[in-house]
Amino acid sequence: MASVSSTVTDGDQFMAGVIKNPILPGFNPDPSICRVGDDYYIATSTFEWFPGVQIHHSRDLVHWQLLTHALKETRLLNLKGVPSSGGVWAPALSHHDGKFYLCYTVVHQLQSVTKDTPNYIITSDSIDGPWSDPVYVNSSGFDPSLFHDDDGRKYWLNMVWDHRPDRHPFYGIALQEIDFEQGKLLGSPENIFKGSSIGLTEGPHIYKRNGWYYLLTAEGGTEYGHAASLARSKSIRGPYDVHPANPVITSSGRNELALQRAGHASLVETQNGQWYMPHLVGRPLPGTQRCNLGRETAIQKVEWRDDDWLYLVGDDNAPKVSVAAPDLPACPWPELPNKLPFDSIHYATPRIPSRSVVREPEKVTLYGMESLESCFEQAMLARRLTNQKTVATTKLAFEPQSFQQMAGIAAYYNNYLFHYLYLSHDEFDGRCLHVHSCDDGQSTFPLGSDGIRVPDGEIFLRATFDNARLDFSWCEDGENFRPILPELDASLLSDEHGTRWGFTGTFIALACQDLTGARRPAEFSFLEIK
Repeated sequence: MASVSSTVTDGDQFMAGVIKNPILPGFNPDPSICRVGDDYYIATSTFEWFPGVQIHHSRDLVHWQLLTHALKETRLLNLKGVPSSGGVWAPALSHHDGKFYLCYTVVHQLQSVTKDTPNYIITSDSIDGPWSDPVYVNSSGFDPSLFHDDDGRKYWLNMVWDHRPDRHPFYGIALQEIDFEQGKLLGSPENIFKGSSIGLTEGPHIYKRNGWYYLLTAEGGTEYGHAASLARSKSIRGPYDVHPANPVITSSGRNELALQRAGHASLVETQNGQWYMPHLVGRPLPGTQRCNLGRETAIQKVEWRDDDWLYLVGDDNAPKVSVAAPDLPACPWPELPNKLPFDSIHYATPRIPSRSVVREPEKVTLYGMESLESCFEQAMLARRLTNQKTVATTKLAFEPQSFQQMAGIAAYYNNYLFHYLYLSHDEFDGRCLHVHSCDDGQSTFPLGSDGIRVPDGEIFLRATFDNARLDFSWCEDGENFRPILPELDASLLSDEHGTRWGFTGTFIALACQDLTGARRPAEFSFLEIK
């Protein structure tokens, strides 16, 4: 097995016999679950962040640890230049005859009427890899998955995007047999499901039980109307009848729920015949409809009833924060330390593994590259924000010689939504701290042109998240922090804010820019998150 670390958890999160949602806090959307023996794996979308496809591991469905990434080599993934919220969408993880299969989309552009959505598949004998080189399959839409039928045949599914005028862009779910020996699709794609009345049908997964083929899809979009729908047929090619009490899960219309945006689900059966459904959720900041932690993964207990339909355990289809755990031995993982080594798998970089990010366990050196607005190469190392109340602190050694040389700590959603506290140089005042806020692509500098003068030597920078409020501060000694006014709005770092599509979540980022081209280095001694 690869080296592992646990997910960030609250100390009192776990209760005997209970799963506390979300199980994967912070930006971990579109969960696809797979069981192999006593081990459970969930793959989630990573969009423009590298490495691609986070894979979490559990043995009891209660405790989860980030185990590995599937797309952690440049031969497997290069996202240089992709737009924010492009990149890797909706991976589907499966295991059959001793081999892991991973399907995924790499979205090259998403804002125009057409979509460029090449779909790939890779395989491995081990969840840790090595994974095979990506095999291109098709580009007709996104959210691919693979179904292994019990007669040995395999079927490829994906939603189909319709760019034609006066047509609904979500054309339906396409099914096509795939031949792995020849590495190609067979025959012509068949549109097996146009969706329920909810619409916006995507994220297909097929399961077989008691002679029925069950098609589980995401519907309603990824916002507050999101849902997971179920249909079934005696033939894999349909026609599919929709669940009589559809959708099987949704938060739509129930603003009182702690877990909103519930949808995009997958299913797993335990060793003891119990069934569970991981699914996507969002947790709005208090008093808002903005989820700055991004789209997270929760899990529900489900049951098959006498009518051979699947239902959430309980009286309705609403997601629950507390869920009965399966009849499995408890398997807790160690909690993460506040200061993670910089070579930990919990850190990510935007789009590519930058040559300007030199990671060692006890420090990271960032050689200044492009701006925070860049879709190409940035010198940035970042961790997901997993709690709406968080204090992040770092120590910085940086000697800028130009106002075009900057380094610091950022609350970063993407290249057009961020708050950045950085150290730079002014030709009159010397070393100065500044704040750069970018709101839907519009930049402001709350401290004005003067900034805050700081002495030579190392300094400490801090970002404090208190629900929708973000405060920056700094000091020289690591103890007596001085506030930097004004307070900032952390809620704008969310899918729901702005005019552009966004599907990710807030990161705490260490960054360095050098627009002179000299690649001046900044050294960060630690990143502590409490």
